[in-house]
Amino acid sequence: MSTSGRGLHGRVLETLGPAITAGDYPPGSVLRTDELAQRFDVSRSVMREAVRVLESMHLVESRRRVGVTVLPKAEWNVYDPQVIRWRLAGADRPHQLRSLTVLRSAIEPVAAGLAAKHATAEQCAELTECALGMVANSKGHRLEGYLFHDIAFHRVILNASGNEMFARLGDVVAEVLTGRTRHEVMFEDPDPAAVTLHVRLAEAIRAGDAGHAEELTREIAEGALQELDILAP
Repeated sequence: MSTSGRGLHGRVLETLGPAITAGDYPPGSVLRTDELAQRFDVSRSVMREAVRVLESMHLVESRRRVGVTVLPKAEWNVYDPQVIRWRLAGADRPHQLRSLTVLRSAIEPVAAGLAAKHATAEQCAELTECALGMVANSKGHRLEGYLFHDIAFHRVILNASGNEMFARLGDVVAEVLTGRTRHEVMFEDPDPAAVTLHVRLAEAIRAGDAGHAEELTREIAEGALQELDILAP
C-alpha cells in the first residue's frame, strides 16, 4: 500500500480505535463499512484495511451479512502497544495505568534477578549508561530526556533476563512509562529515591546479585504504585 494509503487508514484508526476502547461503541455494536467509509471520506478499500488492523487487535470481528461487530474487552489484545496507547488516552487511564503497573511489579523483579545472572558485559554497561542518563535528566523538568533513558533501562533488563517472553514485554513497559509522562501522571521531576534505586539496580545486576536486584526492582514498582495513588487515584 502507498504511503498515502497508510496515512488514510491511519487517520481512520486514530479516531475509531480510541472510540472503541473508550466504550463509545459498546460490545455488540455493529459498524457498517460503507457508512464508516462515507463518514471518514475514504474509499471502502481504505476502510477495510483499517478494519483488518482492528481485527488483528481483536477489538472487532468482521462477519459477512452482519458487518463489523465490536468485541467485549475480554477479547481485546490488551498487550498490543497501540491498544494500550488508546486506552491511556481515554477515561480508562487510571485503571489501565494501575493494571499495567501491577503487571510490571509481578514481572520485572523476576526479570531483574535473571538479568543479574545472565546479563552480558555490554548489557551491564548499557544499564549503567541508561541509569546515568536518568540521573542527568532528573532535575529541571526534563521528563522527555528522562523517559528516553528510563525506557531503554527497562528494555535492557527484560532482554538481559534471557527469557524471550519477558523480552517481548518491552513495548508494553515502554507504553506505560510513556503514558505516565505524556498524560502528566508524574511529578515535575522524578522522585530522587526512584532515580537512586535505578542506579543501585544497575550496580546489583553488574555485581551478579540476583536477590538484591529483585528487591530493588520491587521497591521501584512499589514507588510507581504509590505515585498512582497520589496522581491517578
